[in-house]
Amino acid sequence: MRTEKTACILCSRNCGLEVEIEDRKFTKIRGDQDHPMTHGYICQKAARLDYYQNNQDRLTHPLKKQADGSFAKVSWDDALKDIAQRLIAIREQHGGDAFATAGGGGQGNHLTGAYLSQIRKAMKSHNQYNSLAQEKTGDFWVNGRLFGSQTCHTTEDVELSDFVIFLGCNPFQSHGIPNARDTLKEIRKDPNRTMVVIDPRRTETAKQADVHLQLKPGTDAYLLSAILAIIVQEELHDQSFLEAHCTGFDQVKEMLLSVPVEEYVKIADVPLDDVEAVARGYAKADAGCLRVDLGIQHTFNSTLNSYFEKLLFLITGNFAKKGANNLHSYLIPILNHTDERNPKYKRSAYHKMFPVSGIFPPNILPDEILLAGDKRIRSMFVDSCNPLLTWPDTPALSKAFESLELLVVIDVTMTETARMADYVLPAASQFEKWEFTGFNLEFPRNAFHLRHPLLEPLGETLPEAEIYTRLLEEMGELPKDFPILSKVAKHEPEFSSHIGYMAGLAALLTRNKKLAHYAVSILYRTLGPTLKDDAAAASLLLPLAITFAQKYPDAVRRAGHQGNKLTLGVNLFKEILNGRSGVIFSEHKFEEIWSMIRHQDKRIHLEIPEMLDAWKALESTTPTNEHFPFILAAGERRSYNANQIYRDPAWRKVDRDGAMRMHPDDAVALNLEKGDTALCASEHGELQVVIDIDDSVRRGVVTMPHGYGSRYDESAPNGPALNQLTHSTHCDPLIKTPFHKCVPVNIQKLNTEIRT
Repeated sequence: MRTEKTACILCSRNCGLEVEIEDRKFTKIRGDQDHPMTHGYICQKAARLDYYQNNQDRLTHPLKKQADGSFAKVSWDDALKDIAQRLIAIREQHGGDAFATAGGGGQGNHLTGAYLSQIRKAMKSHNQYNSLAQEKTGDFWVNGRLFGSQTCHTTEDVELSDFVIFLGCNPFQSHGIPNARDTLKEIRKDPNRTMVVIDPRRTETAKQADVHLQLKPGTDAYLLSAILAIIVQEELHDQSFLEAHCTGFDQVKEMLLSVPVEEYVKIADVPLDDVEAVARGYAKADAGCLRVDLGIQHTFNSTLNSYFEKLLFLITGNFAKKGANNLHSYLIPILNHTDERNPKYKRSAYHKMFPVSGIFPPNILPDEILLAGDKRIRSMFVDSCNPLLTWPDTPALSKAFESLELLVVIDVTMTETARMADYVLPAASQFEKWEFTGFNLEFPRNAFHLRHPLLEPLGETLPEAEIYTRLLEEMGELPKDFPILSKVAKHEPEFSSHIGYMAGLAALLTRNKKLAHYAVSILYRTLGPTLKDDAAAASLLLPLAITFAQKYPDAVRRAGHQGNKLTLGVNLFKEILNGRSGVIFSEHKFEEIWSMIRHQDKRIHLEIPEMLDAWKALESTTPTNEHFPFILAAGERRSYNANQIYRDPAWRKVDRDGAMRMHPDDAVALNLEKGDTALCASEHGELQVVIDIDDSVRRGVVTMPHGYGSRYDESAPNGPALNQLTHSTHCDPLIKTPFHKCVPVNIQKLNTEIRT
């Protein structure tokens, strides 16, 4: 038995872990006291990660689909050779837009994204789809207009704020903030701090709050408009902050002065007195802070909601200061900027949809495969992602994937999507390879955790870095060796600043500009073998660390790293390689936030014409009707659901069925009791569900959790596969993010069998 350091891979917090290992089993998991951000914190979900590492759905060798639909083992060489030939044929006959990728850089599995992106370059494709684009791209788009780039991302200083609003999120279960349950407890116990929750359900977080605004689902835009209007109409906004740092407030103010506050609050169906208290308390707070999540990003007016959320902390001056919302720097560039007003960014063939941060929304994918004619997507790589369960409209996606000429899935397990593939390529698990935690969203101190492998790869599995590099070599895009560059890397002293190697790499990429697309794999093949402990896949961090240190040298030095212009970034890279518990890589000052704004005038541009037009067009609508009288809030966070990587249902101590929560009065009206089976039907599909009675939900609203529905070990679905009910057209008209929190459904009793 041995003990190793690693991190959790279940949410964006990536808490540091200590894991006891015996015979490839995780026998005990606890928080890592040495982790620089989480300091030993852990939740109950992370403690069961052995169910991810060891389960019956693990892949051990490459598979090729046969004519009868079964799979047969195939060698890596044969698989990659055939895939390469078919990709080249598709590219030459139909062009790059006939190829797309899905996923890449999944939760806690971020290194793969850099290597996968090279395959799009080889195919001359711009078609990138992933789950961020069904969650956060409305937020990214608004950031681009406000701050000048979609790479500008805000974080929240919850743990140091004296007035916190949790908007459409439940950090007690979903985390997303530092050491969530400890932080919530500290806020609740402090009489000088206020916690507000805005959510249609009385969540575990709401039960601890000073004020809970239990609004009607889908009315967030009305409630936020009212809160903003109260602040401006009562002249509680921060005029000095707005004059010093913003433009366009006059246009926003004109809208807010015309908002009928009482009417909008009535639509949201919450007490006016409570709304006024929240607006005034937040505006007058020394340090107010907002934390938002999918509750406002998966519902009606989702992009407008993101605009209002940011207006709230901006017009009150709760920005660029301790305890407020702030921008932050990145070591890993997980976002880029793609402005639809720039014609160089190509739109999709059928919907003419623009990418946001370089990503297309999953909602349009079925049509781009099935309806785009000669310009349709014909081949796809799906990496670390299971669209058939986690993306909207499973029936449409299934039909679309069946029509592809080539579908390749790279994953750790035999997912529902993998079962549809022509080839299934087995990746090493996240604990069998070098990986890093990519959601480094903190300010002023930010940390990075490069996770060392804990185990040898299972069977014939390979890390994605090796899979994609071999494929590029097989396609003829990349030479199989770079003797001069490899020699320089090998003979450069370990303590050097890698000047010779970096100069040699720059010269190579200058001579052959095509190879610049594949710099990550060139680093992997040349510098990689010289790194200790087989850390080749992490070699891409060297230029990233050098670039970051050149951009923010003072912040890197404040974090404790030493070096001059030539050595600072290299020293940071080496400390990252050696830091088993992660390292603090930057410490900024609050005044440095203004340099992160990308508008040339370094001001925040509050006027966004598309959002002002959407605001003017707000109409109170009732999504339900006589045929579908309930609202389903799909994707609830609970004690034992996480992302889709947990396939074995045995990991759940409770709620094995993923029960539908329903208000007691609604249950009586439908003659339903706890444990009964019912049929939940939307306009597009239906599911059998198990009923749970819970007065935390509003009347007329039901909830079900995400993370269920997989066919573990080819068994029946283990709980509700929610995307049998969702439809690709039920989404935000501008950004196409789905309305998962407002799905109209009908519920009918099937039997009265009581479950244990």
